[in-house]
Amino acid sequence: MEQFLTVGKIINTHGLKGEVKVQSTTDDANRFKSLERAYIDGEEIRVVGCKFQPKKVIVKIEGVDSIEDAIKLKNKLIKVKREDAVQLDQDTYFEVDIVGCEVYEETGKKLGTVDEIIYTGSNDVYWVKGENEVLIPALKDIILNIDTNNKKIVIKPLDIWQ
Repeated sequence: MEQFLTVGKIINTHGLKGEVKVQSTTDDANRFKSLERAYIDGEEIRVVGCKFQPKKVIVKIEGVDSIEDAIKLKNKLIKVKREDAVQLDQDTYFEVDIVGCEVYEETGKKLGTVDEIIYTGSNDVYWVKGENEVLIPALKDIILNIDTNNKKIVIKPLDIWQ
């Protein structure tokens, strides 16, 4: 399992004093309020402040004190250690744990591998690529088992729910 989880991507600078504009990749951008340490390119950073804009988070990183320093971070990912990540509710998963899972019908037929998760608002959809491409709604009525340790998802046979 991936030991570091991406919580945001630095998309630009903000102002002249080293703040960076971050596109949150978490379900709840408010997690940045309690974020104290994170990692960029494997190096630990200390987050010393954040504020919010519509759909963006402005983050102040210790030691990044000028626009020149901030420009160097553009397009970098902000990650946290898995043990420092928010605790998930039962039957919820980190994206990194679902992407790459092999998908099988309960009959044993392999459909392919989850290549991407599409966020529709009502429910997630797993885009499975294999011999054919299949879109699988992430619904309890369809998905029978998710085993992230073994990277395996079992679903009801396609012909039952399509």
